Amino acid sequence: MDPHAALELLEYLRTSYPIFLLILFVVAFVVNTTIAAKKAGKHEAQYFGPGGRPLPQRTRSTPTYKSQEFSRNVKRVFNLLSAVVILTFLADAIIYIIHVMVARSENWWRGQSFVVYVVGSFFVYSVLLMAMLDTSPSPTLAQFVCWSVAIPIELVIVSTSLSIYTSVHHEPIVGDPEGGRVRRSITFWESLEVGSNSIRILILFALVLLYACQSFSMKSHVKASQRANGATEATGLLDSGGAENGNGNGHGKGTANGHSYGSTNGTSHPETSKPTDPWVRPTTLPSTSWWEYLSGYSLFFPYLWPSKSRRLQLVVTFCFVLLICQRVVNVLVPYQIGLVTGSLTRSSKGEDFQIPWLQICLYVVYRWLQGNQGLLSSLRSSLWIPVSQYSYMELSTAAFEHVHSLSLDFHLGKKTGEVLSALSKGSSINTFLEQVTFQVVPMLVDLVIAIVFFLISFDVYYALAVGISTFGYLYVTIRMAQWRAEIRRQMVNASRQEDAVKNDSMVSYETVKYFNAEQYEFNRYRGAVRDFQKAEYHVLFSLTLLNTCQNTVFMMGLLVMCFICAYQVATGQRPVSKFVSLLAYMVQLQGPLNFFGTFYRSIQSALINAERLLELFREQPTVIDSPRATPLPMCNGDIKFEDVEFAYDSRKPALNGLTFHCKPGTTTALVGESGGGKSTVFRLLFRFYNSGNGRICIDGHDVQDATIDSVRQHIGVVPQDTVLFNETLMYNLKYANQDASDEDVYEACRAASIHDKILAFPDGYNTKVGERGLRLSGGEKQRVAIARTIIKNPRIILLDEATAALDTDTEEHIQRALSTLSQGRTMLVIAHRLSTITTADRILVLSEGQVAESGTHEELLAMKGRYYSMWRKQIRAQKAMAEAQVLAERIRTATTSDDSSSQSDEDRNLVRSPK
Repeated sequence: MDPHAALELLEYLRTSYPIFLLILFVVAFVVNTTIAAKKAGKHEAQYFGPGGRPLPQRTRSTPTYKSQEFSRNVKRVFNLLSAVVILTFLADAIIYIIHVMVARSENWWRGQSFVVYVVGSFFVYSVLLMAMLDTSPSPTLAQFVCWSVAIPIELVIVSTSLSIYTSVHHEPIVGDPEGGRVRRSITFWESLEVGSNSIRILILFALVLLYACQSFSMKSHVKASQRANGATEATGLLDSGGAENGNGNGHGKGTANGHSYGSTNGTSHPETSKPTDPWVRPTTLPSTSWWEYLSGYSLFFPYLWPSKSRRLQLVVTFCFVLLICQRVVNVLVPYQIGLVTGSLTRSSKGEDFQIPWLQICLYVVYRWLQGNQGLLSSLRSSLWIPVSQYSYMELSTAAFEHVHSLSLDFHLGKKTGEVLSALSKGSSINTFLEQVTFQVVPMLVDLVIAIVFFLISFDVYYALAVGISTFGYLYVTIRMAQWRAEIRRQMVNASRQEDAVKNDSMVSYETVKYFNAEQYEFNRYRGAVRDFQKAEYHVLFSLTLLNTCQNTVFMMGLLVMCFICAYQVATGQRPVSKFVSLLAYMVQLQGPLNFFGTFYRSIQSALINAERLLELFREQPTVIDSPRATPLPMCNGDIKFEDVEFAYDSRKPALNGLTFHCKPGTTTALVGESGGGKSTVFRLLFRFYNSGNGRICIDGHDVQDATIDSVRQHIGVVPQDTVLFNETLMYNLKYANQDASDEDVYEACRAASIHDKILAFPDGYNTKVGERGLRLSGGEKQRVAIARTIIKNPRIILLDEATAALDTDTEEHIQRALSTLSQGRTMLVIAHRLSTITTADRILVLSEGQVAESGTHEELLAMKGRYYSMWRKQIRAQKAMAEAQVLAERIRTATTSDDSSSQSDEDRNLVRSPK
């Protein structure tokens, strides 16, 4: 090869090698991470949230996909070999510097391409090593591809260098790499350089071979393990005799992939199954890759894009156009400063006396458009307001709908304060989207533009310096922010705990007063605030340390670039205006970098806050409509329980083969000891849960084959503990049927014996009932609940101790009203006071989830079984209570008589005594 052509090829390879390798690594890293995340996603079941959008899998309920992981010793070998590769470039730099010092009199200088090759390659291989140290599993295919591609390039560089060094060649000098001293053979320094390159190639070969051998060994081991596991599973299935299939009904119909959160469905090992916490607070960063972590938040993106408004879509497009204009202006400002400085410099020297009025005006216009307070940014912020409001509306309502769609087991285990705190985090997603779109992404674009600008306007030294310094700045920021993430997470959790304590205490206001626990609550809240402030101190201190480290890294890069530019200006290679442009651009670049630290912390904070909302979205209802579910068109009220089994905790069943039949228009009472399964019957019939085994039918239709809404539409419930909205009585009564007229409400209240009571209130039907209806008595709330059920006019009525809180007179009115209401309707009544259900068509005595006795009141008494025993106990208790009341009345009467006699004797004595 011609020496001149060989030298040009060598310079081109050395200059482009680190740039090409860095780009290759970034692309390979992103592709490999994305593929790994998709493979992991294939191992997870898909759930769907509001609008039918898929939700991420609950990671703690199913096994996750695991990538191949090298052993710790193998990783150490990879890390050690990678470090040696880096040391070879450091050796090249040391050889180069020593050679420059020794041959100073000869002005020896290898050239710009060699400096870029050594410094750039040192930086790139350092990035590869840091990626191996910071990620798991490592090394990955990204490092393997880079090592494999680097080998032929390094071989070409070494062979080209040898062909030049072993032939007649000139040693390079400053300003003329081809015109130095003539050498007819390879020199000592050149042999050291070739030796260092050769060692590097051998190490790269070792890395590639080690990765290939280890990967092949791991794949062989995995295949062998899979074959062994497959054989074991097959043997297990043969031994089990299809027992698992025999329990197929244990996965309730209509549940989300048969999965439940410790309530509805049985498992194959009930003795070891334990319900999990329905909703835990995350305390550590999920152990996933960055792609998997961020892809979880992709769930929110459909709610953020204004798909329902063409106008807002055009606004978003125009905002991005403004964003591009801002990037252009950022380049024009320092360039314009250089033009003004150059013109003023020439004028001061008398070369061209002319005041640059136009250039100054352009500079002022650019500055007017530039920055967060500039015209472009202000216009973009104003246009983005309706887009942000749209996103908040969509996301907040979707979260609200999702919480309402969750099943009863979630709501029984939730903390209201925690859920309210999570629902308030919708704004965090908006903050995340806006900051990433208009701050972080433009900042990264500015960094790329800065490197290109310095490469074109100055030279490759500046591009290399700004690239390395900005990478170091970003790396320090991200690494220290990751360290601070755990500290910040503790602060966020402490803040949530503070909110939870505050909300729970406010909601439980009456309980606090009942037990004189105000001081305890004050101390509990004070302790929560103290924990938050302690965590906050560590966050603020670490923030100060982060800012100091960021500024130090940037100033080191600025120092290097100023040295280079000052040297070139002093030697006449560049005008003074270039130095001014450099300082202006670096000051302009420092702003986005400083903001990156702030934005990164804000984004990290938004993601941490949004994790709670994401966890809420990941919660799945355990009772949903099955794919084959159809609406229940009409209801006659025929109810059948056929061998129904159910367990809140599979270790203790609540219903164990329960079977009974309620004919249309009849009243069936459920009695028995607490925990016998009475309330569970109501919950299963109302589709709060799905049965484990057996069938529940309404008019011959399995309730799990009908839509949930259509089943609930025909059922009215009067709960034992009635909860009312903090609104007027009319609002609460019409809640059962928003189309009901006022006269319908009055008729229902008359039937529930509450109409006259309401009219006696100062505001009548406009009376506010207070928080959860606390301004009403227990009897008044139950009568309001009965009136609401009458307004709903269902075919099936479930009464859960509906008259437990009523006095005797009101109870008689209610019993007559319920008797009228039950005409043509099917009623199920839970009663502990047996006197209230003596007229029932059928009474079921439940014990341990089964029907122990069945019949009318007289039939059950004749059996002299459980019901007879319960009846006798209640009769004795009522008799004893009546006798106690009579005795108390006699004592009160006697006490009153004695007091009257004593008063009369005292009066007579006063009359007889002389004054």
